[in-house]
Amino acid sequence: MSFWSRIQEDLKKNLQEGIEIFKEGSSVVTEKIEKLTGEGKKKYRSFNLNMKVQEEFSALGGTVYDLIARKSKNPLANSTVKSIIAKINKLEAEISSLDEKEANKPVKKAGRTTARKTARKGTRKKSTPSPTKTRAARTRTVKSRET
Repeated sequence: MSFWSRIQEDLKKNLQEGIEIFKEGSSVVTEKIEKLTGEGKKKYRSFNLNMKVQEEFSALGGTVYDLIARKSKNPLANSTVKSIIAKINKLEAEISSLDEKEANKPVKKAGRTTARKTARKGTRKKSTPSPTKTRAARTRTVKSRET
């Protein structure tokens, strides 16, 4: 087998290994992106619910203030105040259920297994040095002999 054919063979093997590694890596990245997207959607939903609760609290405070300013005997008996409190309770229940789902979610490990890494380590071969490196090494050797 000639030197050039060995280099071509090594290049083909290294290219195939590189493609396999790239495919594995891209699938891991895709899984992580999907996971992070799902987490982001949940956090966004939680944030929106919290903002709605804050808006309802503002509306509740304003309504109660107006009722007190008008010298209402019992602001909590007002139908508007009761409906706002009901909305807040509903939003609070949604936030609690969202938090419980997140807390009860099993932790899933992503990544390669040790067996795959070990198996792949055994199959890799060291490639032969490129012709330019070989020439450079020869040049250094010749120069050192001359001196």
